Amino acid sequence: MRTFLGKMPLGFPVGLAGLGGTELGKSLGNLTGGLPFTVVLNGQGIIAQRKMGKVDEADLAQWLKLI
Repeated sequence: MRTFLGKMPLGFPVGLAGLGGTELGKSLGNLTGGLPFTVVLNGQGIIAQRKMGKVDEADLAQWLKLI
């Protein structure tokens, strides 16, 4: 992930959980442990969206309307 972010900087924070990521993912709604898994938090730190699988441009556009 760090290599990817070095090549493709993003304009939003990205959290990396390391070895504790599985439990963190479960606590955020990823009960199966599948990847990729994306969680979007709103300005109050509340989960606004979750998605299992690849995030595409349409997902991002829709999420921006909701948060």
